[in-house]
Formats: sequence, structure tokens, C-alpha cells
Amino acid sequence: MSLFAIADPHLSLGTDKPMDVFRGWDNYVDRLTENWKKLVTEDDTVVIGGDISWAMKLYETEEDFKYLNSLPGKKLLLKGNHDYWWDTLSKINRYLEEKHFDSIRIIFNNSYEAGDYVICGTRGWLIDSQSDEDKHILSRECGRLRLSLESAKDSDKEKIVFLHYPPVYANFKSDEMISIFKEYGVKKCYYGHIHGQNMIKNAFNGELDGISYRLISCDALRFTPILVR
Repeated sequence: MSLFAIADPHLSLGTDKPMDVFRGWDNYVDRLTENWKKLVTEDDTVVIGGDISWAMKLYETEEDFKYLNSLPGKKLLLKGNHDYWWDTLSKINRYLEEKHFDSIRIIFNNSYEAGDYVICGTRGWLIDSQSDEDKHILSRECGRLRLSLESAKDSDKEKIVFLHYPPVYANFKSDEMISIFKEYGVKKCYYGHIHGQNMIKNAFNGELDGISYRLISCDALRFTPILVR
């Protein structure tokens, strides 16, 4: 069983929000499907790090979730900044059960084991948070990350953190998030949110203070899930 990751599919199969209008996103659903099926088997797990669907309401995600559910492997979904359809965990889980989307699970204040790893994470927030509102949201996201990691504390498997927002970018870093990584012994962090070559070139991919970071947005990965192990 292998673990893969990708973020920001921005699906709009049930809504009128095509991503093909952006440079490099032409035929992206077909490209993602082809690449996914070449790599991922039914025994594998794929973490999708936010910005799943352009749907505004949970019920509007049906076509996008139907598509994801049809792809090989188990999918673990995190919230992104454009996932306006996101609801409480109980409501999302009830919806997934009603629609028989049985290969999809949600990471939200919780964690999941996948092979030799425990998958933890949250949406995250802006690195350079300055306003009181931003600081409040960042604090809340740090709390959610801590809840996720706490839920995995009894496991002897390695904890991997997935965020939507980058905890490190260009000359900025989120000391609040990174301090939690260190507290819980996290050595690997994957994140999305960053798009376009001008932004992607400033993304941090590498090791910093003993923690490895990797950008996994769809266009950064050429719409190909990356192998975590």
C-alpha cells in the first residue's frame, strides 16, 4: 500500500467555474485522471490538501465527489480556502454515507492511519497574519492542528502533517504552526494553495530546522499525485 498526495483540484463538474481558462490548466481533469490511474491502485491512499470543489453548498459537490469516488484508492480530504461547501464533520460524513461515496474520508480535528503513517492536518492560514481577525483565525487553525495531532498521539506510526496554506513561503514562516510541528515530532509537511509559475518558484521545497516541506498543488505537480512513500 502506497501513500500519495496532491492538492487544489478545484473541481467544478457540477458548477460553472472552469479552471481551463487559466494558463496550464487546459484539460486538467482528463490529465489528472490519466496520471492518477497510472499510479494509484485500490490499495493506496491519496491525501487531497484542500480546494477540492468550487461548489458553494455541500449538496452541490455531488458530481465532484462522484468523480473522486470513482478514482482508485482511498481519499483523505482537507479543507481549503475555496471549499465554501465545507460543513461540520458529522454533516459531511452523513452526506458521504447517503451518497455511498465510500472511498472518501474527511480530516477535520482528527487523523487517519495510512500504512506506516498517521495523516494529520488542517487548513492553516496566512503566514503574515497582522490583523486581529487574521491572528484569531490562525490561532483557531493552530488549535485544529493540535487536535488532529492529539488524536494520533497513541499511535507509534510517523505523523505527517498536511496543510492547505503554506507554513513556509519565500522569506516568511509561521512560527506558530512550526512550533506545533516540533512539539509533536513532525518531520514532514505537505501543503497546497500556491499556483502559477511566478508564485510556485518562490515556494519552499526542502528541509528547514529538521522538517521537510513540499508543495503539492495540482499545477505544481503537473496534475500528478506525488508519492509520499
